Amino acid sequence: MNETPKRGGRPPTGDPVIERAFALLTTFDADHRAQPLADLARRSGIPRSSALRLARTLVDVGALERLDDGRFVVGLHLLEIASLAPRGHGLRAVAMPFMEDLFHVTRQHVLLAVREENEALLVERLSARDAGPVRYRVGGRLPLTSTGVSLVLLAHAPADVQDAAIDGYRAGDGENDLHTPADLRRALAEVRRGGYAYGRQRTPRAMSTVAAPIRASGEVVAALSVVAPSSGFEAAACGIAVRAAARAVSRQLSEAHGPVTD
Repeated sequence: MNETPKRGGRPPTGDPVIERAFALLTTFDADHRAQPLADLARRSGIPRSSALRLARTLVDVGALERLDDGRFVVGLHLLEIASLAPRGHGLRAVAMPFMEDLFHVTRQHVLLAVREENEALLVERLSARDAGPVRYRVGGRLPLTSTGVSLVLLAHAPADVQDAAIDGYRAGDGENDLHTPADLRRALAEVRRGGYAYGRQRTPRAMSTVAAPIRASGEVVAALSVVAPSSGFEAAACGIAVRAAARAVSRQLSEAHGPVTD
């Protein structure tokens, strides 16, 4: 089966080198951590000879590394640069003490995510060894309709982002209780009204989540959640703990940006 090129599609002839380099880099994901040149070229849509030149240049600057078997992997220099992103590492540094408190109380999954255009990006996750499985990794992208943190971020996204998600919503895209676009619209309104999102899934394993917004200068900049098996899940108590932690993170972030608002 042919693979669909990554976001941005096939770079047209004459694209700037920086765009082609990013097209090459974005072929890497959780399922493609080490790739031979042929895969880099096919998945990026860049001719093999051009892909080789770009890959060699990226190796020279540390953005890629080449294994002994010839495959390419992401280089550590990219991690050094990415660690400076304020919406990633900076947010994580502020949130981590409060995430650890939630983790020690719940012994389940604690997730921190931000919105990146029409998706959510998982910035951090703490997980107990015996906690139930979750679908997403740190650095992975989540649909804006699929999880508690996603629903919080979508509920506070610009109107055009919300409208696009609602108009394109189909049963099975999100939590098990959201079957229609109208269900999704009502759920987003409830998130804004109540200050948190509650969601659940029944397959492949019954899991529940409570998520709350993190604000800086009155704007929702991230979402924090706990994900746990539905059996014995106390949504009300968990919701209080998650909201308290999210508000504490908001206070820390807002020291440099202004007061926290509800």
